Amino acid sequence: MSTKTKLEYIWLDGYKPTQSLRSKTQIRSNFSGKLEDCPIWSFDGSSTQQASGHDSDCLLKPVAIYPDPGRKNAYLVMTEVLNADGTPHESNGRATIADDDEDFWFGFEQEYFLWCTKNNNPPGFPAGGYPAPQGPYYCSVGADNAHGRACVEEHLDACLEAGLNVEGINAEVAAGQWEYQIFAKGAKRAGDEIWLARYLLERIGEQYGYSIELHPKPLGVHADWNGSGMHANFSNGLMRTCGDKAVFTKICEGFGGVIDRHISVYGADNDQRLTGKHETAAIDQFSYGVSDRGASIRIPVGTIEAGWKGRLEDRRPASNADPYKVAAAIIKTVKEATAK
Repeated sequence: MSTKTKLEYIWLDGYKPTQSLRSKTQIRSNFSGKLEDCPIWSFDGSSTQQASGHDSDCLLKPVAIYPDPGRKNAYLVMTEVLNADGTPHESNGRATIADDDEDFWFGFEQEYFLWCTKNNNPPGFPAGGYPAPQGPYYCSVGADNAHGRACVEEHLDACLEAGLNVEGINAEVAAGQWEYQIFAKGAKRAGDEIWLARYLLERIGEQYGYSIELHPKPLGVHADWNGSGMHANFSNGLMRTCGDKAVFTKICEGFGGVIDRHISVYGADNDQRLTGKHETAAIDQFSYGVSDRGASIRIPVGTIEAGWKGRLEDRRPASNADPYKVAAAIIKTVKEATAK
């Protein structure tokens, strides 16, 4: 008797300026559990802003597979979108990362707001108003300050059960705002795992009546509440081994010369978040500094204590940014800066 397995194919649509997740299920008999046995599949791109109605077939190329913790006999299959001729679709940010970029390691800090679908507010916000000012919510405990924990804990367990390399979670500065951190060796894998973690969070949120708000400033640009980012911690072999302050300085200064390259892929409406307030640098300026959370690039104290070996943190990416595109931009700038 054959065993039936559910394969949930997950992809990014073509909506602009911010893409959304899509997925559909394929049933396979006697599936091996291996990526190479996941077939290329197709979908109607005219329904996702990725094709016209008269020529609507797009392809889904499986690129990563993980157990699906929320369904029996099931897997999560992350895919890239291809055109019908097999070339990468213009919406395919993953394809912009070169195959030789495994030397780069990324740790993304994904902030987000839970958002109550019934009253259109984050949990912890009274109807039509605001809770007490931010301050007591960061890394908080207790019903007065920590809102939505059950959903967040279920998401953490699901990510770990799926095999995603989540390194931690915490309540963030605003009420109803949370964060998880994912680390991976390899830019593509880091992007895959952030997107799969976002997918699981969206799906689990359905059970609690929460949508997941990734807008970088959902409470308004003038509100005295922190926005949401996706801080990008990164290193390559040179950074991890050089022991040379001059190398890190050269990289930081390289970022300062290509501000537009990065801001263009660091998330829509990020100007509302990058104001120079609430632990951000202004969007049209560039700075770097040791342990400076108000700088564009933060040099962690740990990098210096290790003898100038380690990582840097780009604090500018917004919570709604595509980690594939963020990684591709960072890799390009680091390579350019260290080639001089």
